Amino acid sequence: MNAPIARPSPAQFRRRLIAGEALVGTFIKTPTSHSTEILGDLGFDFVVIDQEHAPFDRVATDQVLLGARAAGTAGLVRVPSAAPEAILGALDDGAIGVLVPHVDSVARARDFVAACRYRGGKRGFSNSPRAGRYGGLAMWPHVDAQDAQVAVVAMIEDPQALEVIDAIAAVEGLDAFFIGRGDLTVALGAAQADAPEIRAAVERIARAGRAAGKGVCAMVGSAAEAGWMRALGVTAFIVSTDQGFMRQAAAKALAEFHQQKG
Repeated sequence: MNAPIARPSPAQFRRRLIAGEALVGTFIKTPTSHSTEILGDLGFDFVVIDQEHAPFDRVATDQVLLGARAAGTAGLVRVPSAAPEAILGALDDGAIGVLVPHVDSVARARDFVAACRYRGGKRGFSNSPRAGRYGGLAMWPHVDAQDAQVAVVAMIEDPQALEVIDAIAAVEGLDAFFIGRGDLTVALGAAQADAPEIRAAVERIARAGRAAGKGVCAMVGSAAEAGWMRALGVTAFIVSTDQGFMRQAAAKALAEFHQQKG
């Protein structure tokens, strides 16, 4: 039996991301808490609940965030849009951060940052959900705790975002970039996700993020694939998905049995 890998409290995730600590997470595509509990028990630093591309409603998201807390891993949510109500629901349910897709302008970045913050922002107040310990935190302690802990991550995945990337990076309250290589590959018509034009885009985003003191995150298929991005200053990696891990392990087991039959 393997003991779980020790890691700091999920409340420290934002600080660790901005500081450029090495972080490993994965996407959660299955709307139950079980895979998140397993991954958290193994020692993953964070999970990202994928509301954009997986069948998550508010109730399922709430359950998986509870699973993340039980397993001691930071639970983030990739919201389907920058709509304030989508962001508010994830944060009230206890998300330690949000990834907002298609942040391609300074105005869009400022708007979604405002939806994430109380002080200086426009986040709707309530300390009655999980984030406020169901009323256990008084108003201002809740406000201060959330503003200190919530990680605000912009997904950079559109060619037009590259043209204003330094200005987006300068937006106050934005904590990190997620480099959306998949969308960039499709939008630029590149042959694959490590084609020269995609590598150039990754370098440009990472350079802007580092210069502005932001964290930089990317998705990879393996530790080996992460190597060239580490050299650019990417320090947080999303490795595969819960479904990807299940498919990989199942395919390996099935192949081993077929080999024995042969």
